[in-house]
Amino acid sequence: MLADLRIDNYALIEHLHLKPSGRLTIITGETGAGKSIMLGAIGLLLGNRADSRLLFNQQAKCVIEGTFDVGHHPEVLEIFRAEDLDIEADGLALLRREITPAGKSRAFVNDTPVTLETLRRIGEHLVDIHSQHDTLLLGDTEYQLSLLDAYAGLQPLRGRYQEAFRGFRKAEADVKRLDTELARNQRELDYNTFLLNELTEARLRDGEAEELEEELKVLENAEEIKSKLTQAADALTESEYAATSTLKTVTTLLNQLVNFSTEYAALRERLQSALIEVDDIAAELADAERRTEADPQRLADVEARLNTLFTLQRKHGLRTTAELLALQADLQGKVGNVQHLESDLEAARAARKAARAAVKAVGETLSEGRKAAFPRFEEQTRELLAELGMPNARLVVSHQQPAAPGPNGLDEISLLFTANRGAAPQPLAKAASGGEFSRLMLAVKYLLADKTALPTIIFDEIDTGISGEVALKVARLLRQMAAQHQCLAITHLPQMAAAGDLHYFVYKEEGAERTISRLRILTDAERVTEIAQMIGGAQPGKAAVQSAKELLKAKTPVS
Repeated sequence: MLADLRIDNYALIEHLHLKPSGRLTIITGETGAGKSIMLGAIGLLLGNRADSRLLFNQQAKCVIEGTFDVGHHPEVLEIFRAEDLDIEADGLALLRREITPAGKSRAFVNDTPVTLETLRRIGEHLVDIHSQHDTLLLGDTEYQLSLLDAYAGLQPLRGRYQEAFRGFRKAEADVKRLDTELARNQRELDYNTFLLNELTEARLRDGEAEELEEELKVLENAEEIKSKLTQAADALTESEYAATSTLKTVTTLLNQLVNFSTEYAALRERLQSALIEVDDIAAELADAERRTEADPQRLADVEARLNTLFTLQRKHGLRTTAELLALQADLQGKVGNVQHLESDLEAARAARKAARAAVKAVGETLSEGRKAAFPRFEEQTRELLAELGMPNARLVVSHQQPAAPGPNGLDEISLLFTANRGAAPQPLAKAASGGEFSRLMLAVKYLLADKTALPTIIFDEIDTGISGEVALKVARLLRQMAAQHQCLAITHLPQMAAAGDLHYFVYKEEGAERTISRLRILTDAERVTEIAQMIGGAQPGKAAVQSAKELLKAKTPVS
């Protein structure tokens, strides 16, 4: 329920404060005074798109605040919990929208910044604005189906179906994705298998090419290396001036001096160590020389192996054996992935089958509930339309079953209408006039109010095309709805204006520089005058005043 509404700096509104009744609040005023502007501001509070050009003062920001009692709206409370929003102990929540002169928009709930989408999700559970746009929506088949589901109390079941349908669509998308990926991989399978076999047969080893290149250098220069090793070994041990002979001579000389100084003893020890090292080097040189032999066959094998490795590298545009090994691992993954994809695709198809079965099961239950509600909906609508001055009007639900499940169920429906006896019902857009549309929408909203916990309902242009006795009946329906739901009605009809528990008057005040919209509550005496003027013009006669008093006195009591 809307407890309080404040609008600052919006269009013709400088400041406006509205505290509606918990039942039926009437808003009247001259054409262009700003009644519809109020609806625009409320729309901003509910998350509609903002436009800085609508600011009253282009140098200041626009602020729209609405205080709502959300304690009895479980859907709203769930959003509050999901968004981690605080709520007052008395169940009140303050929604605020701000638009700066630069066009930037901000939204708040209880002073906590929220996204516009969050504000919109909350608002759609709090306020239902019935305008000409909503009347046009009545011609949309998807909107018609949602109305019928609300009438039949099938929203929870519809929610279960939509959840199952989302699961089915996801399962379908998974099958399509895996099928596409498998087809692509299968097209590449033969080629990838050929490449993998070629690399596997090559028996690659990381670092092998580097080792072979070093061995190749030795094999290609074996004779020169063998000669040089022999010369080096001889220079250390066998030549006339062999290093080992010289070291032994120096060691003998130092042996003769060790008794004179420890320094000489230390030098002798170092020479002995050097002699041991030289002997060891000479032995290794001799061993290396013995192992170094010209081997034409091994040379050919190494060259062939290197040629194999370099050919593979060039083929794949790679530079090292390590990169070839990485490519081999990748190809192994692709080839093996085909088997995994086949298994995954089989599982995905089984999941899709199960999801389709779940959609069908819930959808059939939903469809049965809808079809059971059609006759009752048609009959109750017919009775209400007769009460609203359309005794021959009929609303018929045309039902078809689509070839495949849709996002809203296994049903396609269309509301057909006729206002005349003997005439075949036609689609609403072709069969109903503006006034008939308005009365039909009122009848539907009345039925929904009796079936569901509707939010605050704001009626704009509900009086299109009606007058006299029909207007009285519309007013009576509004008061009956207001017994259980907060209703606000913007009207030009005296019969409806008299039905309200609270009456606001919107008027224009001509300032020095511009026109300003104002709003005030009418006293009982002022209500008589306003309704009399709606009946008889700016200067109503005694008959109009008396009629206004009778309308106010005769309004249907609300228990």
